[in-house]
Amino acid sequence: MLRVRCFKIRQIIRPFMMQKRMKSALSRSWFQFLFHENLLMTNSLTSGFFMAIGDLIIQEIEFRNGLLSEKYNWARATQMLIVGGMLGPMHHYYYIKLDKLIPKVNLKTVFIKIAADQFVCAPLTILFFFFGMGVLENKPLQEISDEIKLKFKYVYMGDCIFWPPVQFINFYYLPTPYRVVYINLATLIFDVYLAYIKHYDSVDTNNKDETK
Repeated sequence: MLRVRCFKIRQIIRPFMMQKRMKSALSRSWFQFLFHENLLMTNSLTSGFFMAIGDLIIQEIEFRNGLLSEKYNWARATQMLIVGGMLGPMHHYYYIKLDKLIPKVNLKTVFIKIAADQFVCAPLTILFFFFGMGVLENKPLQEISDEIKLKFKYVYMGDCIFWPPVQFINFYYLPTPYRVVYINLATLIFDVYLAYIKHYDSVDTNNKDETK
């Protein structure tokens, strides 16, 4: 009788166990697809997506404070999406190269990587961001240059405050395949500040035009 009952219990449980195994295999296959077979695509898409989301968050704040007449400027968010997507491959190859040049993981190498990030990667990323956005906004080169001169220091100052502790976790604890996605999640927070610095003067200008 006991054997019969155990057999019946197994028959009842088996479909649930099979379903669990299928879900586990499916999640592993998606994980393999995103983080191993197509890591460059994953990094590029998440970079663009999170930058656009960061901009939409600051647009929501601006709208609630009466700084925007329309709730969302989709053209502006799309520009952030495109520039963020273009920054994804840059960060992808940067972290791969950095790990090849400095493969060890200890406090000394982590601080070297943070220094490289702050003094090499961060300035290049900020310059690329403003130049890329300026091109998409059809601004002349001189106007792009003037905007960089005005806003670069504020973005870089925020970068130096925000990123070193974030990058310590990144370089000390995370393996290379997950670094850009982690950075993009952190960037979602930083992009709110970045979008504000990028667009605060255009919001003020639009407001003045509407009140005339």
